[in-house]
Amino acid sequence: MLLKKIAAFSFFLLCFVLKAQEFPPISIITPQEYAAENQNWDISQNQDNLIYLANNGGLLEYNGADWKLYAVPNNSIVRSVKAIGSKIFTGSFMDFGYWQKNALGVLEYYSLKESLNLQLLDGEQFWNIEKVDGWMIFQSLSRIYLINLEKKEVKCINAKGTIGKMIYVNNTLYYQELGVGLFKIENEKRKLVNNSNFFKENKIITIFKQNNQLLYLTENNGFFTIANNLPVKWQSILDTEKLSIYNAIKLQDNSIVLGTISNGVYFLNKDGSFNYKLTRQKGISNNTVLSLFQDSYKNIWLGLDNGINFINNSSRFNVFTDNDGQLGTVYTSIVHNGYMYLGTNQGLFYKDVNKQTNFSFIQGTKGQVWMLKTIDNTLFCGHDKGTLIIDNNTVIKQISNSPGTWDFKPINKDKSLVLQGNYNGLHVLKKQNGSWEYKNRLEGLNMSSRFFENIGNTIYVNHELKGLYKLKVDADYKKVLYKEYLSVSKEGSGSNIIKFNGNLLYSSSQGIFTLKNNEFVKDSMYTNLFKDYSSLTTLMKIKEDSTKLWRFADDNISILNFGSISNEPKLTNIPVARNLVNSVAGFENMTQVGGIGYLVGTSNGYLLLNNLNTANTENLNININAVEVYKRDEPKIRINLQKNSALKNKQNNIVFYYSFPFFNTIVKNEYQYQLKGLSNKWSNWSQNTSQLFENLPYGEYTFNVRGKSGNNITNTVSYTFTIDRPFYLSNLAIAIYIFACVLLFKLIDVYYKNKQKRALLKTQQKLSRKELENKQQLTQLNNEKLKLDIENKNRELAISTMSIIRKNEFLNTIKKELIKANLGNKVSSVIKIIDKNINNTDDWKLFQEAFNNADKDFLNKIKAKHSALTPNDLKLCAYLRLNLSSKEIAPLLNISPRSVEVKRYRLRKKMNLPHETSLTSYILEL
Repeated sequence: MLLKKIAAFSFFLLCFVLKAQEFPPISIITPQEYAAENQNWDISQNQDNLIYLANNGGLLEYNGADWKLYAVPNNSIVRSVKAIGSKIFTGSFMDFGYWQKNALGVLEYYSLKESLNLQLLDGEQFWNIEKVDGWMIFQSLSRIYLINLEKKEVKCINAKGTIGKMIYVNNTLYYQELGVGLFKIENEKRKLVNNSNFFKENKIITIFKQNNQLLYLTENNGFFTIANNLPVKWQSILDTEKLSIYNAIKLQDNSIVLGTISNGVYFLNKDGSFNYKLTRQKGISNNTVLSLFQDSYKNIWLGLDNGINFINNSSRFNVFTDNDGQLGTVYTSIVHNGYMYLGTNQGLFYKDVNKQTNFSFIQGTKGQVWMLKTIDNTLFCGHDKGTLIIDNNTVIKQISNSPGTWDFKPINKDKSLVLQGNYNGLHVLKKQNGSWEYKNRLEGLNMSSRFFENIGNTIYVNHELKGLYKLKVDADYKKVLYKEYLSVSKEGSGSNIIKFNGNLLYSSSQGIFTLKNNEFVKDSMYTNLFKDYSSLTTLMKIKEDSTKLWRFADDNISILNFGSISNEPKLTNIPVARNLVNSVAGFENMTQVGGIGYLVGTSNGYLLLNNLNTANTENLNININAVEVYKRDEPKIRINLQKNSALKNKQNNIVFYYSFPFFNTIVKNEYQYQLKGLSNKWSNWSQNTSQLFENLPYGEYTFNVRGKSGNNITNTVSYTFTIDRPFYLSNLAIAIYIFACVLLFKLIDVYYKNKQKRALLKTQQKLSRKELENKQQLTQLNNEKLKLDIENKNRELAISTMSIIRKNEFLNTIKKELIKANLGNKVSSVIKIIDKNINNTDDWKLFQEAFNNADKDFLNKIKAKHSALTPNDLKLCAYLRLNLSSKEIAPLLNISPRSVEVKRYRLRKKMNLPHETSLTSYILEL
């Protein structure tokens, strides 16, 4: 029973000391990183877990990815901040009010001083903000303003002395008037609580409720309670260290954090005992702490006189950092006989696990230490110069001069024989008379033997570059009887041979192989556990815990073990950023330390993992902080986050900004996105907190994004938007196209109809022309016929005329001959008959009929034009129309040619023809 109590007490001490020495991870944020002024006076967190700080330059916002500074309208220092719901209340110089995000995701400021038309005292600055019973309360050094936002009611409390700080505790709002006493606000009025000298002379930093009583923290004199109206000292480290306290908070576990002027941060247990402190020498960047805040994830934020620090209190890791650079890179570690030992590239160091001391160097160990291992309660040190035995923090013996001892393993569970691997092969150590001595070197093997396992008289040795070998040795482990190269997989860094869970495993970059029937066969069960990782380190045993294997898998410490019931291996991933460890490739190391944690060596110290199995799980919510769109070569424009957006076709470049406010220094937040409408495939995980899509085609899109911190995956948030079709594909354009098509079809129809009409008209015209041509041809034929008829008639007329002329000439010739014969009365009757025949009217009628057929209506026309003409004149005109000469006309008229000329003369006179006009031409032209 006593032993159990001692063990439990030792366990408590070990827990306490380790926790005191290895601090939570600390992140330092400089003013250059957050792009604002140095001093940060107050800190708060809103309902979306965003962090807000009152900075000299304005209001600082941190969304887990980016810092943004919002300046108040008068550009003054922001002294206080309080996030309540969706509003962020701030107090500054001569103003106070609240901020609220607009639809674009940008904070907008609303001044309560302006909206309520408040008259402030000259030079007022507002240092504290509280919300109590529906009243927003703003405190300056001279006044307290109580504002009911719903009723727009304002009440003011004037102080007689300088107001220290409002403190809301035990459902009561207290404040101190320096030199006057302690007051509380009751029924919106100032009420004195205590005006004893204690409250007049001591500045009260804060008040805690502790063990059902109020605990008062003073600026310079520590903690007090009040009993019988008298101050009672509450014991704490402040009684031994003279500290100037500027602020303090109580954490969720009831422990206390003190922020000091020039002495850093002190962490006290809930009973007031000292836990640990952080200063510039121990991890924080500035010793003057202006503000303290514990966020919803139990992490602690420090607003410093110069910058911001973040203490990752929720981390599963504590960190020891060798700030002085004396330790070097940690290659191996172990806890032995109450001491923690670290083997580094500088030598072997130790410290008492039960005391808060620094690591001390063990003389004689200068140089590279590769391995620390306890066998039969003896601490072996594998060193670059050989094998050392360590006892009582001293090198008591160097039992092997063979250079470079890699590892030690008992031979077949015989703790009196140890097989050690060196740069030049394998060696045997033996314990004789309670002392370890060098026994012999295993002949037949000259290869560096860092990784080896022995089963009976068989030894498996792996060289990362040369491969895996199987050795048969004699019973005394003096000589290699048989050596065989085993072609298991391609040689390379990261290979190892391990005994695990009763099996012999060979691990390489190509998978994990199990020895079955004297042959290594790829084990899909083990191999598949690591198939999704792109970066794997050497699979190794956890020192001091033979039930587990481990390796780095991407940004995880992957622990391989078996469940208590199932015989199947399971993999537990503990997220950690590899750059935080930054260990030498192939020499990663993990050791179980005292049964309470696991030490992982780093390049400048180590990480202490508190528990392999308990993981921090949080409900993480990701936010889309802003969406910007732009046309090519034009400025970006923020768009509404509260509703889906319809973007113009040229606004097809869009940027999404997103983050989730989970703060972790051990592992980086990662993000994965998907743009439905472009691709349904999710992107690879990355640390990018924005994504740009350029030249998106028109259509509807949904942007999905989610994040993860280690194994904690956030929710998925979405933003839907559409990109309008280009004008040439818009509804108006389509309507124009339809109208144009209809119009085109109509025009084509009209065109073809007109063409058809023209063709028809042309055909008709052609037919008409043909008909006309036919008619013309017919007319021409008729005319030709008429012409022929006329020619025939003219010919007949000419023949008739010539016949008459010849007949008359013949008769006149006969008549002349009869007269010349002078026959007297014998021929007178004949002459009469001849004259009668010459002047026969029948001849004229025949001639007139032939003439009228040949030249229709000529006689009627000339008679109508010259009514005075006699029948003989008409005969003369007819003969002239036939273009007969006077000589030819004379026989027809039975007169002499001279008489014809006379008649022609008379006819001209009747027609009133000018002298120059030819009678024949005139008659021919009628």
